[in-house]
Amino acid sequence: MAVTIRKVGVIGSGQMGHGIAHVAALAGFDVVLSDVSADRVKSALATINGHLQRQVAKGTLTEEARKAALARIVPADTFDGFADCDLVIETAVEKEEVKRKIFHDVCAVLKPEAIVASDTSSISITRLAAATDRPEKFIGIHFMNPVPVMELVELIRGIATNDETFDAARTFVGKLGKQVAVSEDFPAFIVNRILLPMINEAIYTLYEGVGNVEAIDAAMKLGAHHPMGPLELADFIGLDTCLSIMQVLHEGLADSKYRPCPLLVKYVEAGWLGRKTQRGFYDYRGDKPVPTR
Repeated sequence: MAVTIRKVGVIGSGQMGHGIAHVAALAGFDVVLSDVSADRVKSALATINGHLQRQVAKGTLTEEARKAALARIVPADTFDGFADCDLVIETAVEKEEVKRKIFHDVCAVLKPEAIVASDTSSISITRLAAATDRPEKFIGIHFMNPVPVMELVELIRGIATNDETFDAARTFVGKLGKQVAVSEDFPAFIVNRILLPMINEAIYTLYEGVGNVEAIDAAMKLGAHHPMGPLELADFIGLDTCLSIMQVLHEGLADSKYRPCPLLVKYVEAGWLGRKTQRGFYDYRGDKPVPTR
């Protein structure tokens, strides 16, 4: 039977989670947002409000619409808050064991017809689905960052995903005003299969001394019209996330061209993960970003 999605649960209130909650609430869906601590959800709600206020200031949103969207998002302390959701989207850290545990725990409280989705950027949807009690109702819904701005969503079926689930997910994404790209369930799907090796190659270019940070970023911004240079983009994504996607590609496809650059590994080991830790390929602690190499 076809599922009508009206209420959406979002697990994880970080960059992706609060972005998904934002666009879903604006599109008229009721949203339940949870995280490991109530403080994280509180700060996510403040961030969402700030972003909505910016839209009001720009004139792309009315004050009434802002208030209505905000009122549609409710926090949940436990997974019990997802009991009546039609769709639950997981946006936790890009670690398979963490995601599998979440799916195992949340499925216990969901209604039988609820759809479960992962926003994973690289992990096998088929494998994650196998950790649930409903592999046919499991799908990959991969949003791009930042969610309110980026138009694309990748939809990825696992081997068991049925047509009703796929159609419901596609309709949901359409209501958010996003475009769908359908990807097969291969490591890193379409966008990151192409994007992350490019970023990794830019890091090799730095590592081998072909160019410095500024030269590499300027080359791709001015020479290929990329809105952000690859090293700047790596800092924005998070170097830990970049590394974990490269590891998924390297392990999943067993091709040496996906070997993570040793310099990327070193930065992650140093805890220099990009913007979120104030240091990556740039140092963000001053008035303007300064290259760290």
